[in-house]
Amino acid sequence: MHTRYAIVGTGSRAEMFTRALTGPHRDTCALVALADPEPHRMAVHNARLPAPVPTYPATEFRRMLHEEKVDVAIVTTVDRVHDEYIVAALESGCDVLTEKPMTVDAQRCARILDAVRRTGRRVRVTFNYRYNPLHETFKRLVASGEVGEIGSVHFEWLLDVRHGADYFRRWHRDKANSGGLLVHKSGHHFDLVNWWLDDEPAEVYAQGRLFFYGESGAGAGLPRSRFALGTDPHRDALYTGTTDGYRRDQDVFAPGITIEDDLAVLVRYARGATMTYHLTAYAPWEGYRVMFNGSKGRLELEVVETDHVAAGATGLIKGDEPGRATLRVHPHWSEPREIPIPYEREGHGGGDARMLADLLGAGPPSGVAAAEAEDGARALRIGLAANESIAVGLPVRIPHD
Repeated sequence: MHTRYAIVGTGSRAEMFTRALTGPHRDTCALVALADPEPHRMAVHNARLPAPVPTYPATEFRRMLHEEKVDVAIVTTVDRVHDEYIVAALESGCDVLTEKPMTVDAQRCARILDAVRRTGRRVRVTFNYRYNPLHETFKRLVASGEVGEIGSVHFEWLLDVRHGADYFRRWHRDKANSGGLLVHKSGHHFDLVNWWLDDEPAEVYAQGRLFFYGESGAGAGLPRSRFALGTDPHRDALYTGTTDGYRRDQDVFAPGITIEDDLAVLVRYARGATMTYHLTAYAPWEGYRVMFNGSKGRLELEVVETDHVAAGATGLIKGDEPGRATLRVHPHWSEPREIPIPYEREGHGGGDARMLADLLGAGPPSGVAAAEAEDGARALRIGLAANESIAVGLPVRIPHD
């Protein structure tokens, strides 16, 4: 018997799920309906499917779940309204797969967790970085005690001026929609550290500002052509001909941006470890560095996804640089050694395909557990506390239920 799925929110992110449900996982899964406020986007998706499925206005989401006998609802809407559809699906007897972040504020988060408890249904959050084999290897090393008890973590994430700029073109630029990058983007990274440490965040202090983008940004004098989105017929079809007034390609140096592009966070965990975290959204190269300092030594992971952005590059397509990853163990009183690790450049380091195989029924890879609602809340709480800390200029304690 096929598990019946419906998707609400048919922007570009939904395509990962439509392809999986009607392609590799079609023998056990069935895509049975789409819902969205914009009929045009649903029509574009339907034109790409092997066979079109029924479409519903987003306002008729509950009716869709009932009429199409949906087992699992997939939520890929604007972050601000995730909770509306998650709660409606749970109360209709469905399980939920939701894009990260699970939601954008504490009240909405509490509403989701309450609905999970009341209904007994399941919410899983698509934290695909858990499924990257590099991160699974890192998890095993930490859990094995390779470097002993963890005292501190340093995590630096760089978004280059090609990818980073895209958050300032789209609806994400309004913090009311996305919660800002500490919620929308860094939630991935906070989930990883929570998972690696197997610990609860307890207190957060943060600083952040809009430095490079925006009408007064340090990059505002640069040629706009260097930040052009470029054309992509496949993507552009979703956003050309719509009637909702949404512009996919807004000026990254225009007024109205309410999110930050340079963010520093200090987190204290319940068992005493600390994390220093920095997100830069205007870097010349893209990738990340993670260092775990322990009682027996140090783990260092560095991933370079793109080592530069060419001056004439447009759009979001990565360049020809192959990317690379290194993982080293530095024991006390011994020579460091490099751990052989696979590196996949596409699909979030191979995480997308492995995550979809798990979430759509094939089961998890060894050592990986899907992120449940509580995991989504744990990552969200760091971002929300960091946003509050930026606003008030003080450390913020994280409440727990």
